[in-house]
Amino acid sequence: MTRCFRGLAAALFASSLVCLAVVLVAPGARAQSSATAGPLLLRNPSLSQEKIAFLYADDIWTVSRSGGDAERLTSNGHVEAGPYFSPDGAEIAYTAHLNGNSDVYIVSASGGVPRRVTWHPVGAEIAGWTPDGKSVLIATKALSYRHFLKLFLVHADGSGMPDALPLPAGSQGSFSPDGQSIAYNPITKWEPAWKRYTGGQTTPIWIVNLKSLDLVKVPRENSNDSNPVWVGNAVYFLSDRSGPVSLFRFDVDSNKVTQVVPNSGFDLKSFQAGPEGIVYEQFGSIHLVDTASNADHTVPIQIHGRTSISRAAHRFGAPRRNHQRCNFTNRSTRSI
Repeated sequence: MTRCFRGLAAALFASSLVCLAVVLVAPGARAQSSATAGPLLLRNPSLSQEKIAFLYADDIWTVSRSGGDAERLTSNGHVEAGPYFSPDGAEIAYTAHLNGNSDVYIVSASGGVPRRVTWHPVGAEIAGWTPDGKSVLIATKALSYRHFLKLFLVHADGSGMPDALPLPAGSQGSFSPDGQSIAYNPITKWEPAWKRYTGGQTTPIWIVNLKSLDLVKVPRENSNDSNPVWVGNAVYFLSDRSGPVSLFRFDVDSNKVTQVVPNSGFDLKSFQAGPEGIVYEQFGSIHLVDTASNADHTVPIQIHGRTSISRAAHRFGAPRRNHQRCNFTNRSTRSI
């Protein structure tokens, strides 16, 4: 009995030493391998002439089109949608949940203080830019009588009131180069990640002339089509019509759909177009496609530095403030 107890105690002591060694060594090992291990779960890429912006750890980062070390653009840890480069690549729009509400913000692509451009308490989600870069496209339930989204235009400088597009509903959209038409999703899907879904919420892509309201429907057979992006005389979009979600192209003149990126692996989750290229997300990695040659390659991206949030923390026992009596000299700060 005593031998068994001593053997058990020795085994527990040895395992404790092993666990302690792992705890002491692991942080260094993680720090050393974080830059080389993949995938990194890089999401929502956007493309400009020189850079790629993307979402990582709920913040926006930018990197050269050729890859390399990424630079962190925001530090709030609450980015929910975007980023979207402006047409000239000078600014980036995104949605962040700050101060209890989800709103659209615009920040310089080189960094700086973001400006808030939406203020409705129901919240708003960024969906893109107008071709002239003067307004951003947002989706919101602000004027909906049920739980569906409508598309609005908001001035990029934050002035004026949101202007509703003449569409009954819409969740994603992209303007034609002349700004006269829009390709959009008229249906908001409750579960966008539901694979092989064939029910009543499959998402078509419609093209509408905003003046005449003439409608063209992208051909499909109950597939889930999403993320329309207008480039030249074609609308690129994601679809599961051939199995895994892949990138397709709808030619506006010929009314034909062709597959751009062959895919027999994981679903493509998001993509955007930019000067002479398309960037898309697949299994946490970012790929760049040359639209002229259709050449496709993975962009090598490294993330360095801490991803902690720079925000003031509430401490238990601290004096409470209410609406009747406030101490305006003891205001907390936040970095966004």
